[in-house]
Amino acid sequence: MTVTEQPRQNAHHPTDLARPAPADQPVPVAGLVEARLVEEALTEPVKVLLKEALGDGEPRGNSPAGRIYLESVAVARFRGIGPRAWLKLSPRPGVNLVVGRNGSGKSSFAEGIETAFTGVNMRWQGQHAMRSSNWRNLHDTDGRPEIEVKLAIEGDTGRSTLTRTWDGDDFDASRAELRRPGHGRAPVGQADWKQALRDFRPFLSYVDLDRMISGKPSEMYDAIATILGLGQLNAADGRLRHEAKALEDAAKAAKAELPGLKEALYELEDDERAVQALVAVDTAGTPDFATVEALVAGLPADGDDGLLARLRAEADVQGPEMAQVHEALDRLRNALADAEDLRGTGTEDALQRAELLERAVAHHDRHPDVAACPVCGTDGMLDAAWAAHAIAQIAALRQEAEAAAGARSELRPAARAVQDLVHTPRQIPAALADPWRAWTTCRTISDPGELAQRAHEAAATLADACAAVKENAVRELEKRDERWRGLVTRLAGWAQRARAVEADKPRLRDIRKASTWIKALAAELREQRMEGFADQSQRIWERLRQESNIDLKAVSLKGSEKANVRKLVMDVTVDGHEASALSVMSQGEQHSLALSLFLPRAATADSPFGFIVIDDPVQSMDPAKVNGLAQVLHELGEHRQVVVFTHDTRLQRAFTSQDLPVTVFEVERAKSSKVKVKPVTDPVRQALDDARALASTSELPSAARTHVLPSLCRIALENAFLEAAWIRHHRSGAPENELQAAVGSADKLMKVAALALFGDAARTGDVYRELRTLCGPRAVDLLKECQNGSHATGTQITDPHRFVDDVEIMAQKVRKPGVTAC
Repeated sequence: MTVTEQPRQNAHHPTDLARPAPADQPVPVAGLVEARLVEEALTEPVKVLLKEALGDGEPRGNSPAGRIYLESVAVARFRGIGPRAWLKLSPRPGVNLVVGRNGSGKSSFAEGIETAFTGVNMRWQGQHAMRSSNWRNLHDTDGRPEIEVKLAIEGDTGRSTLTRTWDGDDFDASRAELRRPGHGRAPVGQADWKQALRDFRPFLSYVDLDRMISGKPSEMYDAIATILGLGQLNAADGRLRHEAKALEDAAKAAKAELPGLKEALYELEDDERAVQALVAVDTAGTPDFATVEALVAGLPADGDDGLLARLRAEADVQGPEMAQVHEALDRLRNALADAEDLRGTGTEDALQRAELLERAVAHHDRHPDVAACPVCGTDGMLDAAWAAHAIAQIAALRQEAEAAAGARSELRPAARAVQDLVHTPRQIPAALADPWRAWTTCRTISDPGELAQRAHEAAATLADACAAVKENAVRELEKRDERWRGLVTRLAGWAQRARAVEADKPRLRDIRKASTWIKALAAELREQRMEGFADQSQRIWERLRQESNIDLKAVSLKGSEKANVRKLVMDVTVDGHEASALSVMSQGEQHSLALSLFLPRAATADSPFGFIVIDDPVQSMDPAKVNGLAQVLHELGEHRQVVVFTHDTRLQRAFTSQDLPVTVFEVERAKSSKVKVKPVTDPVRQALDDARALASTSELPSAARTHVLPSLCRIALENAFLEAAWIRHHRSGAPENELQAAVGSADKLMKVAALALFGDAARTGDVYRELRTLCGPRAVDLLKECQNGSHATGTQITDPHRFVDDVEIMAQKVRKPGVTAC
């Protein structure tokens, strides 16, 4: 069945509020949050936390910047399609029906689009394994399955290509890549569609309709909650709560660990380190981490003068080194023995006489004028002659007493060597005070013999005492260290965790402030957006209910995203009486209700998808509801590219009977799964075909030649200009509503042409010049002849077939992307 798309100016534009106007769409959350953050009187650390949680500055991969539309899908060796088959669409808002009998392969296109984007097929979930295992085409098995989707992304100068392929029979083992102008090739996972596909899923099948309305209460809540566009806020709050919980858990763990640690330290109260650690960890406010870390590192703490300090001093004590003492005493004793051996001998006498004479000579040298002997008083004895003789005697006596002098000279350094061994430490343990005093006294003994005797006794006594004290102290320290080592690791771990908790306290406070801010904003937006969503759902339901006696009064969410009990509440009445929605609705009414919930979700302003793919939505609907569905889809098609797959001819007739514009494609399947798609309602082609059929009519009435034929060609040109205008606007990345408003106000063909050629309806004066450049001088005459067809005089067309051919050439040049002026 052929359905002709009506020109836009003749399309049905009801005043019903089911059509969401762009101005009514909520502002995307990202922009709203950014504006709110600028306005809020939050500290800079809190704002930084919010930006981090919201994903500000995160790499977004090869994420499309503008809204995404479908230009074509090519499927090969997948499901019911064998050799490659194409479905070519116009990448702009509008309704597209893909029709065909059951088994024609049309659903393979729908499933192919979903699978290309997601890698999964929701229709197969919960189905028998046999259904999902037979995903490869049974006829064409020579190559690998492949799905290729051409995409038009707002702001891009060219088309992107999404390709998914398989090398084996495992459906889950597929590879997908996105080729995008200016971005090269990248795995589709880098396109950052995962979250958007969950929140604003643009695919809906008959099975999905059942799941949407018959799912668990929490699942139905989640399905609607995501469409409010608060996924970014919820995810940010989740990140903040996750980090806050980690910090809070760490603080709780450190706090819970402290009582046991303190009890263990109390048990070592006789150990100064444990006492100091106990005081440090039990400090009011912030623990004394410096002391704890010093204790853990084994460093002595300041003021460590208790038992542990005494034991350390005793363990470090160094008494006399007896080997050195024995060596020094042996030297002293040898010197004493040598001196004793010479005592009473001539050598000793000679030495003493020499020393006596030396003193006398020294006296004479000091008193040269005194000749009297200072000893006996005899006068004239110490004269110069005596001095000369005495000096000679001294030399002789010294030579004779050399051995005695050597013995005496060794005695003094030997005594000093013994005394030099005596040292006084910085701290003397109390148990060593007396023996150390006796040893120290040796430094004051001048008599070598006494020194030798007392030094030996004092050194031996002190050495033995030091060894005993040291041994006892080391044993006691080892005993205490063994107990301490059992705690030090535990103390170190707690200190590390407690210090981290202390350092994180400011961040935890900021996180709580940020989370509170996000929750408040989310609650505010949830209420606002849910009200708008509920209004849209009610308006759509009013279109779909038609003759139903069930009223949908309200749609609301009960609970929260994190609540254990949460559900979607649908307030319905039957003939004015309250009732449970699902218990009183027929299957068709339930599917209509599901559509009322799905369509606002897919059409939200936050969605990056400019398309909606609906597979088989008409089942179980009575004719009145099908008419309402056509109206809803038409209104949605003013802002979204709607692609509906159906074998039910009632939906196609509903568009035709209500004069609603629609593009129809018919899918045909031949032997060996060879699938072909032919456009049934390409508006340009349809108008030209109708004009050509009219031109071929024998005995064509004059009015048909002068008025109807040029009017049909005008429709073809107008639709070609509209398509070119959409492509130009689409590539500029400008908002869709701007073009919609411009088209709505372009009441003349020249304005539509100016939109197509320049993007500016006011530049009608430049249209002829640009058309001559693009299509040749004949183009202006053709345009004028098409316009004159609507005038009373009409247009005189000599050769109708050539006229239609020339208009077709001009229309094809105009509608091709890239040929419009800049």
